[in-house]
Amino acid sequence: MIRKFVTFLVLLCVAAPAAACERRLFEGSRFTVCRYDARRDELRLVAERGGRSFEALGRRLGPDAGRLRFAMNAGMFDDVGGPIGLFVERGVRRHAINLARGWGNFHLLPNGVFWVGADGRVAVTESRRFAAAGGGARWATQSGPMLVIGGKLHPKFDADGESRLIRNGVGVSDAQTAWFAISDDPVSFGRFARLFRDALHCRDALYLDGSVSSLWDPASGRRDASTRLGPMVAVLRR
Repeated sequence: MIRKFVTFLVLLCVAAPAAACERRLFEGSRFTVCRYDARRDELRLVAERGGRSFEALGRRLGPDAGRLRFAMNAGMFDDVGGPIGLFVERGVRRHAINLARGWGNFHLLPNGVFWVGADGRVAVTESRRFAAAGGGARWATQSGPMLVIGGKLHPKFDADGESRLIRNGVGVSDAQTAWFAISDDPVSFGRFARLFRDALHCRDALYLDGSVSSLWDPASGRRDASTRLGPMVAVLRR
């Protein structure tokens, strides 16, 4: 009887996947970080004008919503929620890469692209380098600015500037692991970038947005209610 009970507990532990998201304290600020592991997870990028909330994302996922590990907003957008930079969905380019100069965070150059290749590897690449390489992404979203570039912080960031917002971004620590992070406190660009470099060990990381930054984490019961999201990333159990 005891042996059967122990076997049951072992099977239960194996069947129950570890939570994708966890709380971190870094330099006195609180963050939630969520791990995408290409070996066990499935990633999708969604951009649908008019469907700008996690509620809408849930409807789009349908029965697959039951496999959701987490979801987050995933790039900057126009007035109706469409991407303003490169967006690739299942290998189909939905929006061209944007290499124009302009104002705002997207154009705080260099900006970059988070992408998943046809072979499943994940990367964050400066936009001009990505364009020069000729693409090859199955999933991709462009945003800006870059937070970490080859292990160095974006050259235009102050160490801890006065602009403080709830921010979210994505970094890559190896070819199979991406870290999505959202601040639970308003933070500067500098501190947010250091989170990726120093705590999550990402040599390259990309800012996704601020103010509208939102997270859906079913394991904790959190589903932020913003209806002003643009592109979104959904990570599901395989």
